Amino acid sequence: MEVTWLGHSCFKIKGKEVTVVTDPYDPSLPYPPVETAADIVTLSHHHPGHNWAQGVGGNPRIVDGPGEYEIATVFITGIRISHNPDQNKGHQVNTAYLIEMDEIKLCHLGDIGQLPSPQQVEELGNLQVLLVPVGGIATIDAEMAAKTVRLLNPKIVIPMHYQTEVATWLEPVDKFLKEMGLKESPPETKAIITPANLPSETQVVILSYHP
Repeated sequence: MEVTWLGHSCFKIKGKEVTVVTDPYDPSLPYPPVETAADIVTLSHHHPGHNWAQGVGGNPRIVDGPGEYEIATVFITGIRISHNPDQNKGHQVNTAYLIEMDEIKLCHLGDIGQLPSPQQVEELGNLQVLLVPVGGIATIDAEMAAKTVRLLNPKIVIPMHYQTEVATWLEPVDKFLKEMGLKESPPETKAIITPANLPSETQVVILSYHP
């Protein structure tokens, strides 16, 4: 599995046979346009920064909301974890996705606004890779992100939805690293993840964005 960060909460997850794109953003965001193809696109919630599926080529299958999806060799479970504790507001609904492919369980949390409940932690199961928002403002901040990591106990954590030179309104990733007891490290261009190279303890991988 090859994981590339395209910016904001958007990742390209390339497996042996299938490519997944998560939360593609629309042109209103200051990141360069998403110009890639995929077999599957997941949308965590209906906000322009997270649901621009029409920007992804390849006629992908759109996964939008809670439920179980089996597409080619990929199994996806959508789990509702609120964007805001007030779930009566339709625009605040958020879906986290557990993506199982190439013998790896990866979770994209979308724009969660609270800690996962014990039931949600159980539903997410024994995941290996966690894509977690850390920049606050519209989602959890660094402190809550670190608590979420400890609840879910993944092998690899990849932060998303934080301050960059173009997304200046969010909090920087170094706040999350500090909460995790880590120092800043140079970003990597991509993460290559296989069952054989998973670390024995939780490791944070910082990616540079590559639209």
